[in-house]
Amino acid sequence: MRLPPNPAQAFVPYPAAPVPHAANGPLAGLSFAVKDLFDVAGFPTGGGNPLLLALSGIKTATAPAVQRLLDAGARFVGKTHTDELAFSMNGKNAHFGTPVNGAAPQRIPGGSSSGSAAAVSHGLCDFALGTDTGGSVRAPASHCGLFGIRPTHGRVPLAGCLDLAPSFDTCGFFARDARTFARVGEVLLGADPARLPARIRLLRPVDVWALLVPEVQAALAPALARIEAALGVARPVQAALESFDAMYWSFRTLQGREAWLADGAFIERFSPPLGPGVAERFAWARQVTDAQVETSARFRADYRAHLANLLGDDGMLVLPTMPDVAPLLAADDTELEDYRNAAIRMLCISGLAGFPQVTLPLASRLNAPLGISLLGPAGTDRGLIALAERIAG
Repeated sequence: MRLPPNPAQAFVPYPAAPVPHAANGPLAGLSFAVKDLFDVAGFPTGGGNPLLLALSGIKTATAPAVQRLLDAGARFVGKTHTDELAFSMNGKNAHFGTPVNGAAPQRIPGGSSSGSAAAVSHGLCDFALGTDTGGSVRAPASHCGLFGIRPTHGRVPLAGCLDLAPSFDTCGFFARDARTFARVGEVLLGADPARLPARIRLLRPVDVWALLVPEVQAALAPALARIEAALGVARPVQAALESFDAMYWSFRTLQGREAWLADGAFIERFSPPLGPGVAERFAWARQVTDAQVETSARFRADYRAHLANLLGDDGMLVLPTMPDVAPLLAADDTELEDYRNAAIRMLCISGLAGFPQVTLPLASRLNAPLGISLLGPAGTDRGLIALAERIAG
């Protein structure tokens, strides 16, 4: 393989190595990049941390999700930067820098699949793999003006991929255009186990929309109208259970415990210097108690049942992907953390339920992209993508 140019600072500068792909297939003619959490034979897997990279060694096997794309004829062009240990949502890596947002260069790209979103938004590849635990595909897709998906939990295999929080981790992807997005979904997702009916109930979670400031609501109004024109007027519903704070803390607690189980031994053994935000999150995660985990796990089960009942087999939420456009690169750590915490209150809906969410690049504000999402019942991933393609025209 030959590495592409790297004006976006999207690619990890690994030496080139051959990565064979099928000569023909449904993705022939398309190029793709892979977040540096997935193993690719001939390359290390660094996970956004210098010490983890030093310990990695060159991998001899390729992650099944990546291999599926190669077997379909797609051409691998490189591994992309990730936020450190995938435990951030900003796209800033204290060790390796910040990939450039191709749609709004003065703003953060979003993370933790920052390099993948940057590579696609700059046209350096046709699509890219990322992971989404708490929003790490949906956030950068919204910020960089891309189509992105968090699939139904467990839909795409994550063997050969570094864990963050396995009961939330998913393999998602980005594309600039709806047709490419659908082609990748066909290969990576396979057939839907649950089909959306011809007529769906479009639902507008008014409590989620109320989290937005009026300027963001106004910016998203034309996109909402466009979706309603295609799918029917959205009926108002309430998506939260108990409160958004209860949902937030359930997600944070379970994610924190699992993140510590995934990376705590590495952190305790080697005491690697961790970047701002990442260090504090792991320190907090270390203190999560068994009682907190038990309470949060019960809440998650209740929430999954709540959302499944709300959606049935024909319901679909239309909701904002993020609270606003991407913060400026000059934003301080406190501002970025506040934005992240506001975002989790929206993003945890899909995460707690394990249901698929697709974000569409249909809006903008302050000369920056702003995504709007469709969230459907478990197993309807391809159906959501087909609707996104239809709406995008």
